[in-house]
Amino acid sequence: MTYAEARAVRGFQERFGELPRLRARAPGRVNLIGEHTDYNDGFVLPIAIDRAIWVAARPRRDRQVHLIAADFGEEAVFPLDGLQPGGLRGWAAYPAGVAWALEQAGFRLPGMDAVVAGDVPIGSGLSSSAALEVAFATAWAALGGHEVPRLELARLCQRAENEFVGVRCGIMDQMAALFGRRGHALLIDCRSLETRLIPIPKEMVVLVADSGVRRELAASEYNERRAQCEEAVRRLQGRYPGIRALRDVSRAQLEAARGELPDRIYRRARHVVTENERVLRAVEALVRGDLPAFGEQLNASHESLRDDYEVSAPELDTLVEAARSVPGVYGARLTGAGFGGSILTVVRREAVQAVSEALIRRYEARFGRRPTLFAVEPDEGATVHFE
Repeated sequence: MTYAEARAVRGFQERFGELPRLRARAPGRVNLIGEHTDYNDGFVLPIAIDRAIWVAARPRRDRQVHLIAADFGEEAVFPLDGLQPGGLRGWAAYPAGVAWALEQAGFRLPGMDAVVAGDVPIGSGLSSSAALEVAFATAWAALGGHEVPRLELARLCQRAENEFVGVRCGIMDQMAALFGRRGHALLIDCRSLETRLIPIPKEMVVLVADSGVRRELAASEYNERRAQCEEAVRRLQGRYPGIRALRDVSRAQLEAARGELPDRIYRRARHVVTENERVLRAVEALVRGDLPAFGEQLNASHESLRDDYEVSAPELDTLVEAARSVPGVYGARLTGAGFGGSILTVVRREAVQAVSEALIRRYEARFGRRPTLFAVEPDEGATVHFE
């Protein structure tokens, strides 16, 4: 039993006086490559990681929900009846949104007593929000006796975040939390939602460096970036009527239409178009076991996110530069939406210590504090354990 799981179970026993009926787990994720492509119908390559959110829960006989966040020392109480988007704020909006989305889809839910705990750093770009949604979705489906297909659960969790919480995320994070597989990356076509498992070479380690810079995603420029992509599509449809999303635009088509786009809109579109190309090249490199070629795609992704999509930060750029200076590093880039959070470094196993020391030394010298470092392993998607 992990420390986070034990904390959820122990907190439940202390608060409710008995063992929970079940424990639901949903992992965080690291997106190896494919940033800001999911809401553009593109390709992404995440891994579910060995850090997770745990929900210890039991059903209630009424329609009340009583939740305790062990990591915050906070409680939330709300009824299932009458839930409306915007009705709750903060962390409780995520489980409430999941309940709302499930009931909107016709799944009648019981009330719930639950304690939630986790070891996915919040605001670090490792998708603690999707892990929270998926953990509660799987718990509620199990308590209600509903067999909800995983793809439908992913869509419902995305709807909860889009419409109830108000963050216009794509579907990658929820799918990674549900479909992840130990030892594999997950290639997702965000239009068809088809998936393909890509084996990760055993000599490859993913080292995450959390900058400690936090951003509130709903209040950030994330929604603005999405709107800029939609504007690019509207403008490009005048020349290419058949396109539905930036997924449909080739680099040649974008260059031909460059004069018809404001520079900022052009650069946003260029990032998405080229990032889709990089994801597919990265997959080919992994399949070949060519980690240097894989790393090249990661490096190019960071440059594009920094210069064209403008979602990096000085702290992230410093970490990326420090990582790349160490022999044995294949590539490094920011991961997650950006504006803060984490970078990932793909490194040979024997070089992890040297990379860690370089990251700490360079970051502390510039910013006066240490990044939080942890190696992650590709892990299984969401699970439910009954007592």
